[in-house]
Amino acid sequence: MDIITATVTGQDPVSRGSEIGGRYGEEIRGAVAGYLEFFAIRGLTEDRVRAIAESCFAALEAWAPNLAAELTATAEAAGVPRWQLAALNARTEVLAVIPPDVEGECSTAVFAPPGPAAPETIQTWDWHAHLCRAGLVFSYVPDAPGGAEDPASAARRVGRVTMFTELGVLGKIGVNDAGVGVHFNILHHASDRGVDGVPVHAIARRVLDEATSVDEAEAIIRSARASASTVLTVVSRDAAAHRAACFEISPERVSVVRADADGWLIHTNNFIAESQLPGEATRDRSTTYARLAHLGEQRNRMPGLPIEQRASAMCGASGALAPICFRPDPSEPLHEQWTTLLTVGLDTRAGALEFFPGSPAELAERGARRV
Repeated sequence: MDIITATVTGQDPVSRGSEIGGRYGEEIRGAVAGYLEFFAIRGLTEDRVRAIAESCFAALEAWAPNLAAELTATAEAAGVPRWQLAALNARTEVLAVIPPDVEGECSTAVFAPPGPAAPETIQTWDWHAHLCRAGLVFSYVPDAPGGAEDPASAARRVGRVTMFTELGVLGKIGVNDAGVGVHFNILHHASDRGVDGVPVHAIARRVLDEATSVDEAEAIIRSARASASTVLTVVSRDAAAHRAACFEISPERVSVVRADADGWLIHTNNFIAESQLPGEATRDRSTTYARLAHLGEQRNRMPGLPIEQRASAMCGASGALAPICFRPDPSEPLHEQWTTLLTVGLDTRAGALEFFPGSPAELAERGARRV
């Protein structure tokens, strides 16, 4: 995966979306075409994809009209029908209506002990390489909460966000200058229904745009009606009572997993909160449990290290053969080939991302990029 880095100067939804769509129209059109083909391969008709996408756009418009306006402007500038870009943004919701993959995606480890030290975070992002030939790491100035400046809260307003996402997708993994960061893992639940939910990628985006604490992030997450499952791991540089938590989202509920007594949170692609376990829908053959166990075994080797050494410790003695490092199997159909496309850590002190477009083993060997 290639990484495009950029600063987006538009400071309102329409100008921001127009800038992104105009600058990266070719890449966005390619991503939309690739996902629509992928949905068809997975057995979904265009009519069904469109129905899910339009229902999720309606939910987004009611919940965060500024993000809906940005999506619309992006689609217009990129030259794609709005429903198709809405389908790209609701790709988790679209895929929620079919049986989950045998494999999962993404492994996250956060060390956030009590005290003044900033959290240390790292995650892998595992997906299909042909669906994301280029990713975007960009910074921008978000809208004021509610779309208008509130003088009483101006001092706590987020001033800048730096984020990784797929071209044309509103949000994914990032950090803001208030010291709040978000990691992102997909989950599967029996209540997943696809239609009528706020896209989980948009939920992550709004947290980055508005939250100045983990508690504020929780309020934003709980305010969204979801139709697909995800866990957002939210961290804060502030030494608050709640400075790190995994928010497990399903259509039934939002459950919170707090850091353990040592300050650790680790998560892969299965629910952990007891309240969510009755609806757990991860396939038994998935590597999610092996990856979770691997992170548990390696975590005590990771604190206090720069990102390259932290990535190496995350892999452990197995290196590139660790279960958290996905390598495509050329014997499998293209849509079943999994690759670790990104390894990324959040610097909440500086509001920056440290990343490499590849596995933790590759980041450890070649060094991290920083934006």
